[in-house]
This record gives sequence, C-alpha cells and structure tokens, in this order.
Amino acid sequence: MNLRRGTFVLLLALTSAIPLSAHDNKKKNGIERGILEKMEAVPCGAKQRGLAGLGALWGSAGITHINSNKKLCPQYLLRTDEMDYEIRPIDLKHATLLPIGKEGAFKIKKNEMILTIADQKAKSYEVVSMNPANPDGGGSKSSSASADDR
Repeated sequence: MNLRRGTFVLLLALTSAIPLSAHDNKKKNGIERGILEKMEAVPCGAKQRGLAGLGALWGSAGITHINSNKKLCPQYLLRTDEMDYEIRPIDLKHATLLPIGKEGAFKIKKNEMILTIADQKAKSYEVVSMNPANPDGGGSKSSSASADDR
C-alpha cells in the first residue's frame, strides 16, 4: 500500500511538472510583428561599364569611355512597438515590392531578417539600422508656445 502511494505521488509530481516545462519552451519562438510604414529608393552602389579599369595603356590611346549609373535600392521602414527597423532586400535581383501599411511577421536570425507579409513567401532582408520607437515625436515643446505666454 505504501509503495502504491509513493508511485502515485511521484506520478502526480511528474504530470504537473511536464505541462509547466513545455509551456516555458514555447515562448513566442522569436516571431515579432510590425507594420511597414514607408518605402524609399536609396543609392546603394554604382554600376560601371566601359574601359576605365584597363590602366594607362588604354588611357594613352584615348580610350577612356565610362558608362556609370547610380543604382537605387528599395529601403523600408518596419515599425514595431519597441523598435523601428530600416531594411533592404538581400537579393536585389529578385526583390519584390512590399505593400505599405500592411502588418508582417518577422524573425531575426544572425545578421538578417526573415519577413513574411500577408500571403507572400518569406524573404530575407538586411537590417540597415535599428532605432528605438518614439511615439511622441520628440516630446519637447516648441518655442512658439513660450512666445504666446509673454
């Protein structure tokens, strides 16, 4: 009888501990949510074609034609409750335009952000900058308010 009571207590302790430990390991899985606020086209390099890199030999022959174009990349502002992320697509060749004003789920792994928006496929983005979110917009009073008090 004493053996059954001991096993019952042990079984009861194990069954009560298993759900608690399973719940602790299922913390949010690192997935966060944010809203795409805006998109900008920013310069991210230059594409050069021509004969400029061949050295003084071609320069002395008068062949110095260079075709240079500024390359623009899409850069998005993803805003969460705590942070503002500025992100750019890693694969610029297959970059898709993201819908502004939509909510997306993301996960940060090592040095890249995996972002999923609506029913689109998850894509990799590089984080250009991270800034703490400031919902007040500065919080300091303007000088015109103090001039009205005079």
